[in-house]
Amino acid sequence: MTYSIIARDPITGELGVASQSHYFALGRVVTFARAGVGVVATQSFVNPAYGPNGLDLMASGASAATALTSLLAKDEDRQLRQVAFLDVGGGKAMFTGDRCVPHRAQLEASNVIVLGNMLASDAVVPAMLAAYEGTGGALLDRMLAAMDAGEAAGGDARGRMSAALLLVPAAIAPTPWANRLIDVRVDDHPEPLAELRRLAKLSQAHTIFGASVFTPGLLSGEAAATGPQLAETLRMLTEAQALIGADPEPTFWKGVLLIRAGEIASGRRLVAAIAAARPQYRTFVDGLYAVGILQLSSNELLGA
Repeated sequence: MTYSIIARDPITGELGVASQSHYFALGRVVTFARAGVGVVATQSFVNPAYGPNGLDLMASGASAATALTSLLAKDEDRQLRQVAFLDVGGGKAMFTGDRCVPHRAQLEASNVIVLGNMLASDAVVPAMLAAYEGTGGALLDRMLAAMDAGEAAGGDARGRMSAALLLVPAAIAPTPWANRLIDVRVDDHPEPLAELRRLAKLSQAHTIFGASVFTPGLLSGEAAATGPQLAETLRMLTEAQALIGADPEPTFWKGVLLIRAGEIASGRRLVAAIAAARPQYRTFVDGLYAVGILQLSSNELLGA
């Protein structure tokens, strides 16, 4: 009822898992990932325990193969399961039980496994692997290409409903909230893969946005950012704006930073254009003025 890919970038060591199914909110039970440890896809009469238990075993030092073999041995219904493990070192293991509903398949290549069951045709899984290996660029782009190819080849025999994607770093981050590079889910949508792609790109854009605006002291400090720090932050906000699209917030913050840096005319032009299109931003300006982030009120900056 699901097709999935688990993969590892051989250069960055990043790990990812993505799935699509005619099943509500599959991200709750199919896709699992842990920074510095590995990724798991568990499907077909799904037993979610393979996810956290497999990651625990790999975190304790077991290879992907040892971890999967150990868990399968304890599962009396293993012939109904389809499971794939990939550890941080690139070790991988996969299993498709004899009672998984056809069409079913599993394939592997260096640093990647693709697998599916209850599929529309035997072409789905080979199409996924061919697309992954034939696509260049970042791990995210290669995984999304594989998922799209699986759908184009027929996908789930019953149709489509939900999708999920997790991307984690090769090493455990010093702060727990940095251990997910991308974590997006589509629980119910007529085109879940198209929506998953949109959310993944939006996630990347807001990561850039957050890294620029939420730099400690950038907006809360008494001294405004200037020079190279200001230039780099403005560059990142421009990049984020290009990815986010119609939402003008990155450009608004560019205006705020310019005003704080004393480049009043340049900053005012940006803030005024946004406030003209979205009058509620005048209230936002006054809020920033009230807490000392902006040195001018909306009336002083934009006129009454």
